[in-house]
Amino acid sequence: MTTPSCPCGGVDFESCCAPFHRGGEPQDAERLMRSRYAAFALRDVAYLWRTLHPDHDDRAKSFETFERGMRAHFASKPVYQRLAILGATPPDSEGVATVTFRATIRHRGRDASFSERSLFVHDGTGWRYLMGGVDPG
Repeated sequence: MTTPSCPCGGVDFESCCAPFHRGGEPQDAERLMRSRYAAFALRDVAYLWRTLHPDHDDRAKSFETFERGMRAHFASKPVYQRLAILGATPPDSEGVATVTFRATIRHRGRDASFSERSLFVHDGTGWRYLMGGVDPG
């Protein structure tokens, strides 16, 4: 029997991102980025919510509103095909770490891939996604 690979590119989901989706905390911003990509691929809305920094714009919404928006997005059936980490920097003097990545996605039969430079901050419990700048190229 073959073990399913992890959507983030890891060999095995159970030993890669699953522990984080079940409540563990990624040790660094890159692992959080990878586990959030896996959460998008697996439609794990609760994990996406939990790993948003309190200052992220979506946190101004209720979980129910966030969940409704994510469910509508997932209903359009995007296919998360591949994640490539292009670079990562450790936390700076203000505690902000960055991860630059390329997400390969198909949406409604078209290429919806994008690159992003994401900012992450540790909130005392774990790393959280603060914001990102998308480059559609």
